[in-house]
Amino acid sequence: MTAAGVPERAKLTLAHKVPPPAGDYRWVYLWEWPLRAMHWTAAVGLVVLVVTGLYIGKPYFMTGGEASAHFLMGWVRFLHFSAAAVLVMTGIVRVYWLFMGNRYERVVALFPVRPRDWANLFRMMKFYLMIRPEKAPRYLGHNPLQQLSYTAIYGLTLFMVVSGFTLYGQATPGGMIYSLTNWLVPVLGGLPIVRLLHHAGTWLFLTFIPIHIYLAIRADHLERTGVISSIIRGGRFVPSPETFEDEEPR
Repeated sequence: MTAAGVPERAKLTLAHKVPPPAGDYRWVYLWEWPLRAMHWTAAVGLVVLVVTGLYIGKPYFMTGGEASAHFLMGWVRFLHFSAAAVLVMTGIVRVYWLFMGNRYERVVALFPVRPRDWANLFRMMKFYLMIRPEKAPRYLGHNPLQQLSYTAIYGLTLFMVVSGFTLYGQATPGGMIYSLTNWLVPVLGGLPIVRLLHHAGTWLFLTFIPIHIYLAIRADHLERTGVISSIIRGGRFVPSPETFEDEEPR
């Protein structure tokens, strides 16, 4: 009996306690420093882009007086375009590291190109949906569901960059950026459509970011995977006897 007189077994259990890690562990180095720097720089850049982009689309506050007196929108646009340039630079680093990084950072580790990854994709979906959590395949780097979601995010980022520079180039018709990107306007059916899809992409980022953070915290807390610490320190500890789908045979 509890202090309130309610039997202990009658209490609703919403989560199970995870025992502290114990036993023989080994350190695995996953993410080299250029990739970690790219990750956190891109994260900050995305936050700045989302906040300033929503303001450009619909200013949610304005200071008093003439716009020329405070130049608020001008500063917001400057921050937006500066963050976009930083994001493009991180993208260049990521593309380079797809070919020059370690086995957990290259193309085959980020995109589901191997048949076994497609087979494990459905097992991972069952795991995250809590249908058969005990059957989840174990990965040191990105599991197939993460591979697919990150591939989609990189595709979305590429579209946002191209459409963003398309909108930026409209200010100087005939300029270099206009000439390089204006082809997107007739392809999508007009400038309003480009603007609408660019705005919709912002909300897709706003959907992805909290889900990404939640799953990272969930993995650290429930699965003891060290996901968050690995993107800071570069690696994580794993049980020595355990084998992983994306690990070289020992």
